[in-house]
This record gives sequence, C-alpha cells and structure tokens, in this order.
Amino acid sequence: MNIYGIKAIYLFEMERTWRTLMQSIASPVLSTSLYFIVFGSAIGSRMANIDGVSYGAFIVPGLIMLSLLTESISNASFGIYMPKFTGTIYEILSAPISAVETVIGYVGAAATKSVIIGTIILVTARLFVDFSIQHPVWMVAFLLLTAITFSLFGFIIGVWADSFQKLQVIPLMIVTPLAFLGGSFYSINMLPPFWQKIALLNPVVYLVSGFRWSFYGVSDVDVGISLGMTFLFMLICLAAVWWIFRTGYKIKA
Repeated sequence: MNIYGIKAIYLFEMERTWRTLMQSIASPVLSTSLYFIVFGSAIGSRMANIDGVSYGAFIVPGLIMLSLLTESISNASFGIYMPKFTGTIYEILSAPISAVETVIGYVGAAATKSVIIGTIILVTARLFVDFSIQHPVWMVAFLLLTAITFSLFGFIIGVWADSFQKLQVIPLMIVTPLAFLGGSFYSINMLPPFWQKIALLNPVVYLVSGFRWSFYGVSDVDVGISLGMTFLFMLICLAAVWWIFRTGYKIKA
C-alpha cells in the first residue's frame, strides 16, 4: 500500500477545501441553518409532533442527511473531474499508485469534508431546536457509511461527466429530488398506502430512516433493512469504480 501516494492526494484535496472555506463549508452550513430557522423554529412550533418527536427535532436528521448526500457527491465528483479537465489525471495514472489507492485518496478526502460539514450542522442545529441522540455510535456509523457511499457515487459521476453541465445534472435532477422525497421533512407513514409503497423504491428513504432511528429510536423502515440497503448501494458503487479502472472508461481514453 502506497501510503505516501494516498496522503498526497488526500492532503491536496483537503487543502483545496481550506482555500475555498466559504464555498466548501460555510455555504452549506448557512443554507441548512436557514432550514432550521424557517422549518424548525418558525413553522415547526405550529405543527404537531411526529412519532412523539417535535417537528423541529424530527427534521434534524433529514437535513443533516440532505447536506451529507449533496456535499459528498459534489466534493468527490469535482475532485476527480478537475484532473480530467486539466489533463493532470495522466500524471496520477503514470505515478506508482494503484487504482485502489487513488480512490482511497479522493473518496477519503470527500468523505472527510462531508463528515466535517455534517458535524458542524449537527452542532449548529442545537442553537435552533432541542434534540437527543439515543444511539450515538450508530449515528456516527450511519454518518460515515453514507459519506463514503455517496463519495464513491460522486467519484463515478466525476469520471462520467465530460463538462461542468453534466457534473451537475445527476445531483440536481435526480439526487436532490430523491432527497426531498425521501422523508427528510416528513414520515412516509403520513402518506397514503399506495405512495408509501412507491416511496420504498427511493433509496434515500432508507438512509434518512436509519439515521433518524439513531437519534430518536423511531424509523419508517426497519434499521436492519436501512443498513443493508446502504451497504448494497456501496457495493454497487465499488463494483462500478472497479469496472471504470478495469476498462479505463473516460480516464485512459
């Protein structure tokens, strides 16, 4: 294992974050804080409890997960797209570093940035609403697993995209709608039976449900199923990344 190669990629990506601190960290934290102010403090105080949890507290896990998904994808996709765009990807391919080490460097940095943002949002949420964390170990586990999984997904998007427009298509047109319809602001049990079944086709439902369970012990889907679905998506992403490096898809061509 080439530790120095992994460290070089990881530190380079992290350094880019510190150079663009306002855009990388301050902007998503500020945007999410506005959700807490509007939905948590203003609107939430006028809404009934959901599963015994106040509405303001109920949306905390969903908003953290929403930010985690979007930031993981954005960080990882932009991180691998820029070397392709500038041509420096060939320096990485010719260096004595394997595909596994390259992925660890890029995905590790993207996941780290996402976890930092998620942690800051978690602390910031305390300023607006009261909430508890019944299963802190599982909360951290879901946080890390989701950050790694969607950083892998973002890496795939970054390899696939051949323009800045394509880099934004999947996050804006697919991931964001799925995140909003995945129970971030409501429980899918509030939907009619037919739409509850449709909602179960949304992979984000399992992420939000499992993460919310770690806070309050309530969930729309069994926590074991949520964990299994997350692992399944991660394995699919790993298989796609393996295929990319195996065939050189849009990297060596």
